[in-house]
Amino acid sequence: MINLFLKAKHWQLFTLVFALPIAVQVIMMISIFSDVIDNPNPDPAFMLNYMWAFPIIMLLVISVNFGWLWSVAIGLQKKVPQNVTMKVKKFKIFFFVPLIYLILVALFFITTLNEVSSSNPESVAPILGGFVFIIPLHLFSMFCIFYSLYFVAKTIKTVELQREVAFGEFIGEFLMMWFYFIGIWFLQPKINRMAEELVQDNNQSTF
Repeated sequence: MINLFLKAKHWQLFTLVFALPIAVQVIMMISIFSDVIDNPNPDPAFMLNYMWAFPIIMLLVISVNFGWLWSVAIGLQKKVPQNVTMKVKKFKIFFFVPLIYLILVALFFITTLNEVSSSNPESVAPILGGFVFIIPLHLFSMFCIFYSLYFVAKTIKTVELQREVAFGEFIGEFLMMWFYFIGIWFLQPKINRMAEELVQDNNQSTF
């Protein structure tokens, strides 16, 4: 799986993370407007029939984004110089916190949607109370995500320069990862080259 993300092309990742979700949302909006035109006084609950796609899109984006982060951070460790220490264990802990959180949010959204569609207000009240716990978890997850971006950006630059790097040297990679829809076009070709070097190194070690 790691090699799959390392060798993936930039346009493939862009399609899965941005193009496909946007296309699905456009189709949904067109369908909703079409139903409204056909029925000028629709029941507002009819929109719930279209909401099923959002958790699926969310899970797709989460899977690709986090799969890519993990693959780069862990897959490129073999190219990190031996004299450079990377806090891999710390990264793994902070990596899984937002991943678990986002999956729980998606399940929470699905549960809430089912309860609302069942027209059972009493069952919705306890679920909405869950937002009290979501806010602090959300803030901590944001911190963990930024640390993951920081770690992956540092890994890329460390492998590229083959030495210890300061934040000022990989802030460009960090920003490109933050603005993933642009940065992926520049980062992934570089990662592809690193993945090819890994394959060459493995082949040489077998002789």
